[in-house]
Amino acid sequence: MVRGRDACWEHCVLVDATRQKVRCNYCHREFSGGVYRMKFHLAQIKNKDIVPCSEVPDDVRDHIQSILNTPKKQKTPKKPKMDKTVANGPQNSSSGSGGIHPNQGSSGQHGSTCPSLLFPRPSPSEQHAVDDASKQKQDDADKKIAVFFFHNSIPFGAAKSMCYQEMVDAIAECGVGYKAPSYEKLRSKLLEKVKGDILDCYKKYRDDWKETGCTVFCNSWSDGKARSFVIFSVTCPKGTLFLKSVDVSGHEDDASYLFELLESVVLEVGLENVIQVITDSTTSYVCAGRHLMAKYSSLFWSPSASYCIDKMLEDISKQDWVGIVLEEAKSIARYIYSHAWILNMTRKFTGGRELMRPKITRFVDNYLTLRSIVIQEDNLKHMFSHSEWLSSIYSRRSDAQTIKSLLYLERFWKSAREAVSVTESLVKILRIVDGDMPAMGYIYEGIERAKGAIKTYYKGIEEKYMPIWDIIDRRWNMQLHSPLHAAAAFLNPSIFYNPNFKIDLRMRNGFQEAMLKMATTEKDKIEITKEHPVYINAQGALGTDFAIMGRTLNAPGDWWASYGYEIPTLQRVAIRILSQPCSFHWCRWNWSTFETIHTKKRNKAELEKLNDLVFVHCNLWLQTICQSRDGKCKPIVFDEIDVSLEWPTELDPSVPLLDDSWLDNLPLECRDSP
Repeated sequence: MVRGRDACWEHCVLVDATRQKVRCNYCHREFSGGVYRMKFHLAQIKNKDIVPCSEVPDDVRDHIQSILNTPKKQKTPKKPKMDKTVANGPQNSSSGSGGIHPNQGSSGQHGSTCPSLLFPRPSPSEQHAVDDASKQKQDDADKKIAVFFFHNSIPFGAAKSMCYQEMVDAIAECGVGYKAPSYEKLRSKLLEKVKGDILDCYKKYRDDWKETGCTVFCNSWSDGKARSFVIFSVTCPKGTLFLKSVDVSGHEDDASYLFELLESVVLEVGLENVIQVITDSTTSYVCAGRHLMAKYSSLFWSPSASYCIDKMLEDISKQDWVGIVLEEAKSIARYIYSHAWILNMTRKFTGGRELMRPKITRFVDNYLTLRSIVIQEDNLKHMFSHSEWLSSIYSRRSDAQTIKSLLYLERFWKSAREAVSVTESLVKILRIVDGDMPAMGYIYEGIERAKGAIKTYYKGIEEKYMPIWDIIDRRWNMQLHSPLHAAAAFLNPSIFYNPNFKIDLRMRNGFQEAMLKMATTEKDKIEITKEHPVYINAQGALGTDFAIMGRTLNAPGDWWASYGYEIPTLQRVAIRILSQPCSFHWCRWNWSTFETIHTKKRNKAELEKLNDLVFVHCNLWLQTICQSRDGKCKPIVFDEIDVSLEWPTELDPSVPLLDDSWLDNLPLECRDSP
């Protein structure tokens, strides 16, 4: 008998048959374990390490939930052969007495009574009525939730929050009669309780910092007029914690003031825990960062890697031929996205693939748009020559004719393919560092790979590849490169032991410089000097079969934790270096939230309460981001990076806290003098 195709396959695709890896059609997340685990993902049911899908349509989610809730059909057991004497016995006895024996209609050796006699199944009509009543209750509940959203102007994006279903499940667990918390309880006791939970998490993070170290983020924002804020947060592989926001209006160009501010946060987190500080790359922050490194020799400072690589792409776009083709690609995308009918038709021909990625930075979006157009070249040409298009009113307009002629211009496609090929590796690096995962061990190799790919594309012709190399080197050498990046590449086993990667003099010197900064005692320096050759030659546990396999299968920090135990001093330094990120660009704060704190005069009690709410709100948002990536560090394989998948920066930013009316009439015990 042929087994029927599972209905879940309509919503996912198989990407690796040997590992049974499937990809969700909605959020593009991949899971091993086949279609069964994908059902829990689509049904938004937490199961072990499965993250619920945030993009699945409601009707699909409900359908998959109904499939999971439907009990499997039990196989019909074979009827046992009955002995003739046993079979005839009850018949004769029954006919003699005229009664019904308890064993009649029983199954099994013990003569248990048939369930169908005691618990008769409802008739189809009765079952239909039960189902209708259940559906009506579900519809009523859905409508009441919708009314609550509409009445209180709650953004629809709140329904994507992981907290949303958790809240509903918790209410259902309480059963009928549950009373929701009151206004007073929400703004007082419950706010304090949730803040307490986050502070408990903070204490756990501090314990992790002792092992992995941490990075302090300093994000800055200005309205271009008089207001400037900075947000401080601290991150490690387990997650990111929001610390505070500070109004620096009038001091944003004062390097001494910013240095003192950075210093106070580093000392609050713990100098022994902080590996690096990442800030913006404006002159005042560069000076403050360098002053910080001069005073505290164990610290590293760096600008955000994503910002610097984005600037590389911006500089490349200033090449005349690149700028022209990017503008032409933007004109194609703008035309398609400016008409709903044309956009829907385009999606039909591209299989639902988007051409534009507006939530990513402008220059990355430009290159990704160009890349999408190159990939969809045949589909776009087919669409503009299809009968459905030719019969539409749009096809006869002059702007449509301009776009169509551009799509059939060979010069455009030649330049487009060249621009995509030249920038693809840089976009991949940006995708790697654009997140809160430890990417420190990959950026040095990524830059070298990008330069190598560009040189190969131009077949080693200097006058063609050197202008692009000069752009990359200018940003990399003058702005971004740090000994920490070189040391991380040196300590990354997937790079160091790779025979195809050349360990150059600059990487070796960067490693030595980083060791001198991180080995804070003479004893540590001696131990690292002794242990260094063991790593170089892959001796002892580092040379076992498992360690060799783990070089590419494990994240670099995990590899050191598993196999570096025979060289503990170098192991500790390696874990602390390789556990750091390179960028805070993914951390998209909603700055209006902080304007709420800093632009209105309040008394002490009100300010404390508002700060508590912002602290809770920001940290819950950061926790959601951490949960969305399972909290796991994974090895990065450069050639497997797919820039077409969702980027961390495309996640919805934190929702602004606009309403502060709840601060009015605080309970007396919360009030204090201003």
